[in-house]
Amino acid sequence: MAIYDGALQDLIDELGQLPGIGPKSAQRIAFYLLAADKDRVDALASAIQIVKDKVHFCEVCGNVAEAELCRICADPRRSDDIICVVEEPKDVAAIERTREFRGRYHVLGGAIDPINGVGPGDLRIQDLMTRLTTSDVSEVIIATDPNIEGEATAAYLARMLRGLEVPVSRLASGLPVGGDLEYADEVTLGRAFEGRRRL
Repeated sequence: MAIYDGALQDLIDELGQLPGIGPKSAQRIAFYLLAADKDRVDALASAIQIVKDKVHFCEVCGNVAEAELCRICADPRRSDDIICVVEEPKDVAAIERTREFRGRYHVLGGAIDPINGVGPGDLRIQDLMTRLTTSDVSEVIIATDPNIEGEATAAYLARMLRGLEVPVSRLASGLPVGGDLEYADEVTLGRAFEGRRRL
């Protein structure tokens, strides 16, 4: 039910469509923006537009990038023989904060989730298979979220990779079941990396 008239209610409705933003949060943000200086609001609007215009996904790994390659794929100091498979670009950032991993990444773009209509064909799994058959990789680390969808995706990937004779490991426990990598602290995520296990 619309409480406010016109533009303000439209803004609240749009903000309410963002993930993690409920009706009350949307209303608080809308009133903050209404009271903020015009320069502050213009800077926010400009930043959103610039992100939409400039940021895309890396041609190799699927991470966010402004050039053809993300900064990790473009870094010659990174090891090419280990690939860490994650669900989303935010997971790359979480793992990078640990400073434990010096290899490359592959971002799937989500996890297998039949209830919401996401199957293996909707993810960048075929791109991963192509990468692995055209390069010399000594290990694949599966770092999907430790929830039902992440576990299903890890199991599917492990089955797909068995025929390639590439060692496959999964992040060790230490991450809470049902949690997201994005919210794990650096110590927990670092320990999970150190204690990863073969699948």
